[in-house]
Amino acid sequence: MSEKAASSVGLDQTSWDNVSQPVGDLENVAGPAVDAVERIYMDYNATTPMEPEVIRAITDALSDAWGNPSSTYLPGLKAKDIINQARDSIAKMVGGRATDIIFTSGGTEANNMVFHSALEHFWKSRVVAEGGREENRQLNGNKVLPHIITSNVEHDSIKLTAEHLSKTGRADVTFLPVSKLTGRVEVEDVMAAMRPNTCLVSVMLANNETGVIMPIREICQKVRAANRSSSRILLHTDAAQAIGKIKVDAQDLGVDYLTIVGHKFYAPRIGALYANGPETTTPVYPMLFGGGQERNFRPGTENTAMIAGLGKAAELVTANLAEYEACLLKIKLYLEQKLLAVFGKDKIRFNSHFPGTDTLPNTCNVSIVGQGLKGHRVLSTCKRLLASVGAACHSDRGDQPSPILLNCGIPYHVAVNALRISVGRTTTQQDVDIVVEDLRDTMEELEQMN
Repeated sequence: MSEKAASSVGLDQTSWDNVSQPVGDLENVAGPAVDAVERIYMDYNATTPMEPEVIRAITDALSDAWGNPSSTYLPGLKAKDIINQARDSIAKMVGGRATDIIFTSGGTEANNMVFHSALEHFWKSRVVAEGGREENRQLNGNKVLPHIITSNVEHDSIKLTAEHLSKTGRADVTFLPVSKLTGRVEVEDVMAAMRPNTCLVSVMLANNETGVIMPIREICQKVRAANRSSSRILLHTDAAQAIGKIKVDAQDLGVDYLTIVGHKFYAPRIGALYANGPETTTPVYPMLFGGGQERNFRPGTENTAMIAGLGKAAELVTANLAEYEACLLKIKLYLEQKLLAVFGKDKIRFNSHFPGTDTLPNTCNVSIVGQGLKGHRVLSTCKRLLASVGAACHSDRGDQPSPILLNCGIPYHVAVNALRISVGRTTTQQDVDIVVEDLRDTMEELEQMN
């Protein structure tokens, strides 16, 4: 995204200057810019700028709806009305009802709430069914733990939560490996991992590094058909990377829970949890206790302005998804064609290409093959491109290749050179031309140094 494009999605010059510092030696970040060239942002899977309409919705709420939403006078009633309207807009975006939406601080909180609820529901169900004592986590004299199935390519808010539950002896966890042929979690592997004490299956809808779309609908159908245990198996998908890029319909997918992350679809850094009938059908247990907001599922005075922004962004997705998806796909395909034309098939490896597998329309994970062309080194040398080597939360791993790519079967020497280039709504073909030229110049410079 160029400076001109940045202004079109609501970044003023000061904000853009902060974003567009050269990605170089961290010791020089606080100093003067190394160069004054225009930087092109292509890391939209990490975060997105807010749309102008979203910023206006936030600003209006800050000005006109500053009251406590639990109050009965006008400023509070206006805040409550904005929250209700946003809840309805978000529900429509994901194919649910307004009562299915619970606002959270972000995707991490929503994901943690799902795991917490699944474990609470497991114990309450087993205590009722078998008369065991919840206090010592034993049933009929034998220690039984709830079992969770997830994948080995999940976001850390899933992976680390599951690992913590396993290490502390609160759950058994199966981390299913994705297929090295398809990059997906295979339905048969999920079914083979099922146990009588399985309480939760949590698989992301789309991977943030490869863009691979997982077969969530098929997984849900098979699990529901096979569930014969006394305790219900709950189904969850983290839809952070999918919303705003492809159609996401929770009812069609068949999930009990779906995680919504605002800053991935041009909204502010706030999130929501979709739960299918949280008061009647799907168990939701709070992790926090307080004033009763969000029907006691997530107490705390609501962040009205950010909720307003999330609602407006959801409206834009509902109205424009087909256009967004088509534009993203067109630019991604142009990017991949340009990379092949400039570097040739011998130099380029697309780590996001798996035969027969659908991927996000905006995500290109690519390696430029060759010694001295590690992803971090390439990006720190580029004069124009702002991108990443993988998930933003893993940016401290230095020259180590992405575990996600290694788990997908990408060879080490290819994975260590990987770049995740994710295009956005305002990315142009001219931006792509500039970025590919920048990569070519960078490769030549690094090869000369080697």
